[in-house]
Amino acid sequence: MHDLRHVSGLFDMRADFVDAQPYGSGHINDTYCAWYDQAGLRIRFIHQRINHNIFKDPAALMENIERVTAHSLARLLDQGHPEAHRRTLTVIPALDGRPYAIDRDGNFWRTYPFIERARGYDELKTNLQAEQAARAFGEFQKLAADLGGTRLHETIPNFHHTPKRLQALQDAIDADIAGRARTCKAEIEFALARATDCRRVTDMIAAGVIPERVTHNDTKLNNVLLDDVTSEGVCVIDLDTTMPGSVLYDFGDMVRTATPTTREDEVDLSLVGIRLDRFDALVRGYLDSASSFLNISEIGMLAFSGKLLTLECGIRFLTDHLQGDVYFKTKRPGHNMDRCRSQFAMVRAIEENLEQMEEIVQDVAGSSKIVVAA
Repeated sequence: MHDLRHVSGLFDMRADFVDAQPYGSGHINDTYCAWYDQAGLRIRFIHQRINHNIFKDPAALMENIERVTAHSLARLLDQGHPEAHRRTLTVIPALDGRPYAIDRDGNFWRTYPFIERARGYDELKTNLQAEQAARAFGEFQKLAADLGGTRLHETIPNFHHTPKRLQALQDAIDADIAGRARTCKAEIEFALARATDCRRVTDMIAAGVIPERVTHNDTKLNNVLLDDVTSEGVCVIDLDTTMPGSVLYDFGDMVRTATPTTREDEVDLSLVGIRLDRFDALVRGYLDSASSFLNISEIGMLAFSGKLLTLECGIRFLTDHLQGDVYFKTKRPGHNMDRCRSQFAMVRAIEENLEQMEEIVQDVAGSSKIVVAA
């Protein structure tokens, strides 16, 4: 437990600190929900210690977040949205005006107002929840689509650059520092055989076929707060990886995390499959908010994006396995290998259903509005 009373004094709270408790299920940053008294009214804020071991430049990260959230709020206010301050995170400035504060121990902190009457779900139960979460991510991208000024900082360089992830895998194979390459030849062959798939999106960006946009880059569906009563997607959170990217990375990771029939580390690969009803819900929600600014090539690649991000994640698990499990936390021997095999089984399931997935996108978007790249 950090000294939250000290932390509270670093920000322009305009309210009196009462108490704070650890909050949420995140594994990277330290998050606290704090109660304040504001002229007799109890209100809540989120204080969060940024993990500077993962995010090496917290100042640049917070510059990104402040720019995107301030721009989004301005857009919502211009639209006359009745819940503008509930639909985007708002950065509370430090006493010196910066979007973050540094405590006496050298920790970087940020503060947001608490979004009331909404919550995130580690596991979505219904297609409606998936649809609403996808709609919220599309709205997040839409609000940031016309962000001006200089290019955002890359908080984790090449985070979704799949060809570089594949090259890291090749380097791990060549080094084989843990002596494991001989035990996973089938998985290595599976990944390397899909090198062309790994390049499709980056090649399209380089060719100008699809644009670089402001994207979230970590679109697990628990990063959307859903209204407690209506289940409407209210606010996108966890903006640490908000940076330049492709909308296909965001949508593809939604497919990867929301549509599997099993958990991420399922060892019985016969159980691994894709829920097309859930994919349909994602497409409908996402295009409801995002279709107005996407180009036809982006829409045409939505189904493929699920395959790409699942393949990328499997490659990362395989790479970590070969390197001796140095990045992802594991709970048992071979855990990263189990994760890799499950992800690659999901890639196979998407390949088997890709034509039907593309038909779903065509049905929702209108076949005349999309181009499916070869």
